[in-house]
Formats: sequence, structure tokens, C-alpha cells
Amino acid sequence: MPKNKVYIETYGCQMNVADTEIVLGILKNKGYEVTNSADNANVIFLNTCSIRENAEQRIYGRLGNLKKIKDNKPETVIGILGCMAERLRTDLIDQKKMVDIVVGPDEYKRIPEFIDNAFIGEKGIGVKLSRTETYDDIIPYREDGLSAWISVMRGCDKFCTFCVVPFTRGRERSRSLESIVDEVAQLSQRGFREVSLLGQNVNSYIDNGRDFADLLASCAVVDRSLRIRFTTSHPQDLSDKLLHTIAEHSNLCNYIHLPVQSGSNRILEAMNRTYTVEHYLELIEKARRIIPGVSFSTDIIAGFPGETYEDHLQTIDVMQKVRYDGAYMFKYSPREGTKAFRMPDSVDEATKTKRLNEIIDLQQSISYEVNQSIIGQEEVVLVEGFSKKSNEFFAGRTDSNKVVIFPYSEEFKPGDYIKVKLNKATSATLFGDVVEMLIPSGSKVPKTA
Repeated sequence: MPKNKVYIETYGCQMNVADTEIVLGILKNKGYEVTNSADNANVIFLNTCSIRENAEQRIYGRLGNLKKIKDNKPETVIGILGCMAERLRTDLIDQKKMVDIVVGPDEYKRIPEFIDNAFIGEKGIGVKLSRTETYDDIIPYREDGLSAWISVMRGCDKFCTFCVVPFTRGRERSRSLESIVDEVAQLSQRGFREVSLLGQNVNSYIDNGRDFADLLASCAVVDRSLRIRFTTSHPQDLSDKLLHTIAEHSNLCNYIHLPVQSGSNRILEAMNRTYTVEHYLELIEKARRIIPGVSFSTDIIAGFPGETYEDHLQTIDVMQKVRYDGAYMFKYSPREGTKAFRMPDSVDEATKTKRLNEIIDLQQSISYEVNQSIIGQEEVVLVEGFSKKSNEFFAGRTDSNKVVIFPYSEEFKPGDYIKVKLNKATSATLFGDVVEMLIPSGSKVPKTA
């Protein structure tokens, strides 16, 4: 009997990427074969995201395309996973009858059961949130590569007024430190060179009295040639201990994603962000003092309900003071179920767009100036592979998460650490020439490095 073949399309954040790997791990253990083509699968899932307003329309559009596959192969099972599951279950299953299965982020272990039932014509719905599920006992399915994402905790307790995460992913709960360290060790043995620890708010991680700084330190000593990143941090929980831990371990990247969202204390209070601009700027200054060369990226929302032009200028001011290396910038998007959804959306679309464009233009200018300032410096780069534009060049990333383009040579390959002298830069990309090989792929450096 031929194996069932599963295909998953992933939308949204890296947490969804990690969740897809968990689902594939569950299904591989049940004998499923993973395929990279929807046409070759008899089980198709879309792993969804509810953060942005247009996300649902993309899913509906894609389901329309997949209907053609189901028309040709009626036995095909089509399902929705992730953050849209609870919100769309009635519409997708009962009303429009577009899908067979709808499963939320905390019920993935039931997917094999739902698929079996779907093959005999039954619909499956599993959207309950859990206070305990962490998938600690599931080995995610990953293709071989250089970079991996590890989910270290699930859910969020912050309840920012614009965010649906506490309602779609539930409350905070952390995996055991030992299971995460074991996963890092397995990835190292498979030849991965970089891991990113994921959580809606990773620095609120806690396991039997051990905090996120303890987790980072434990992961860092597994393999000193393995770079370790993390995302996302909340300013309220960025401790001095965490900053000192990053400074003490050479393979903990000097890069912190620290969402500010707004430069106005009035708007931050309306967002329930639980910090002030003054506190945020003190954190930036402290981090730069403790971690030499640390770089920052951030999230910024333009046009939150009640935002005035003065509030917008205060956001501009924070950007000019911090001088972020990069930023994720969005217009405010009302999400049903959040507290902000009930607030009068007093900023019209044209104004939101204008303010967002001003923020984007400023950030591009700052990124360009920051990158120009490091021309002539030498940076350690992890080789990732050919550049997107030409096989005559390789691409890689610095410790501070900047993309570097450099001439191809047979002397090095993906997974090598090399030193590159920078000679040119745009707002998004650095260019340079290789100075020397530092660590060939597959090699380990001493723990004292």
C-alpha cells in the first residue's frame, strides 16, 4: 500500500515555520511521506497566521486554487492549521465546505486521528487551547541545512491591545531546558551552524527557576561553532543578567530584536506595552554598554487608534536616537477579538500610509548610514550559499544578522566561517572581499574561543 503524502504551506512568522516542523515530525512518526508539491500529496495543509489583516484573504485565495486539486482527486484531504483555526472553522467547514480539517496550535498531536477520519468522510475540528502543551516530546522534522528554528516556549501573557497571540496561541508555557539543549546538540551533530530560539516573548522563559539567560548559556556551551540567536524580546523582561550572558559567550549573537511599537508614552499605554520610552532608551544604552557592537532591530506600528501627528513625531524621534540596524514596519491593522478592535480607528488610511512611508524612508536612511560607517571593517561571516542574483558571488550573514555578498571561491563552502573586509554597502546589504578562512564547515572551535 503506498504511503500517504503530506504537503504543508506555511504562512506568517517563524513560529509557524517551527510548528510546521512539529506537525511533519508527528506525521513522519505515523508513516507519512513529506512532499514539496501539493499536486503529489493526498494530504494538504495551510499553516496560517492571523497577525496581518490581509492574511485571511490570502488563505481563501489559496484554498480556491487547491479546490482544483480536490476536484481532480476527491479523496485529497485539505486542512487549516494554526492561528486562523478557531476564527475560521465555522466558515470553512460548515458554511463554505472548503476544508476537511481545522486544527489550532495546541492540538497538533490529534492530526493523524483527524486525517484518518477525513479519509472516511468525517470533518475534524481541534481548536482548544492548552495551558500545558509544549510539544516537548516531539522531534521536529527538518531537512538538512545550516539554520534551524527551535520553539522554546508557547503563548503570551502580555495581552498587548493590538495582538491576537494570547487568544490564538494561549498563555505562556515553557519547554524544559534539558529538551532544548538536547535538540541543539542534535542539530550540531547534523551539521547545522546556527539556531534561533523562538517564543512570542522568549525572555519570559522559565523552567524550574531557570530563566532565559540560563537557557542561552546552556545552549552556548553545546558547540562553540554554533551561532545562537533568539527572537522576540519584550522590553519589560530584558534583564541585566541576559545582557551579561550574551556578552560572556562568543557564539551568542550580538543582535537583539526589541520591538518598540511606538515612541509615544500615551500610545504605549493604550497598547498595554507596560514600559515607557524612557525605560526603553535606558535599556538600549545599557545593552550597548554591556555588549560591545550590539545591533538592534525593532517593530513599529503606524497609525494606532488615537495616534496624533505629535505621537508620530515621537516615534520618529526614538528611531533617530536608537538608530536601528533594521525594522519591521506596519500600518495598524485591527484584529477582531483584541481590545484595540473596540477602539475608534481614528487615523484614516491615507494618514496611516503617509506616516508609515515616513517611517520606512527614515529607517532606510539610517540603515544606509549605519552600513556606510562600517565600510573598511572586517566581519566574521557564516557562508550560506550562492547569492540570489549571481553564482559568481556567495552570500552569508554577520553576527549582527547583516547580509554580506562576496566573490565565489572553491576554497570555501556553505557552513564555513570566513573573515570578510567590507568595501561597499547599501541600506540592506554589505559587500566585501574574503580575508581569510576561520572555521571550515564540520569543524569545532575550542570552548575557550
